Amino acid sequence: MAKSGTTTQGLRTAIERSGYYPALVAEAVEAAVGGEPIASYLVHQETTFDSNEVRRHVTVLVLTGNRFIVSHTDEQAADAGSPSPYATTSTESVKLASISSVVLSRVVANPESYTPGTLPREVVLTIGWGAVSRIDLEPAACGDQNCDADHGYTGNSTADDLSLRVSEAGDGPEAVRQTLRFAQSLSEATAAASAPAR
Repeated sequence: MAKSGTTTQGLRTAIERSGYYPALVAEAVEAAVGGEPIASYLVHQETTFDSNEVRRHVTVLVLTGNRFIVSHTDEQAADAGSPSPYATTSTESVKLASISSVVLSRVVANPESYTPGTLPREVVLTIGWGAVSRIDLEPAACGDQNCDADHGYTGNSTADDLSLRVSEAGDGPEAVRQTLRFAQSLSEATAAASAPAR
């Protein structure tokens, strides 16, 4: 683990490198972190195209010794409520023991010739802590093709608080490496936080 000062400076540098309202993003993240030492972080910028508009979004994830902090910043075009463009920044602080799942999906090209240590083509990091759940429902059936009775619904509830896709082609190999490092740090921290006290 890097020293607190070095990691804090690294986080600020990563926010500035994203080029996305760095003063606004850094202030929000630093206020949420407070004086806690930073164990790991991830800064991810995403650009989307919506009709004739280009919209940017930055997500900053920070791991401290006790908390997982998520910050989102979005820009919005002028609208009826605001005559000028504006940005919205939100931060959420989650106790490590509250995190119920850390899922890391790796996409690897040519899996038949995969060599351990090869960088995945893309990764998807999904983190759940119970703030947002998705319910997928479908009509239940009994298996009898001639049955027309109402069997209600069946479905799944999935914790889906945060999902982040990072690809080598779109974000660069260093962004994929940083995502892998952050996912490992978060998995280790949540395992330690949920371990029974001895």
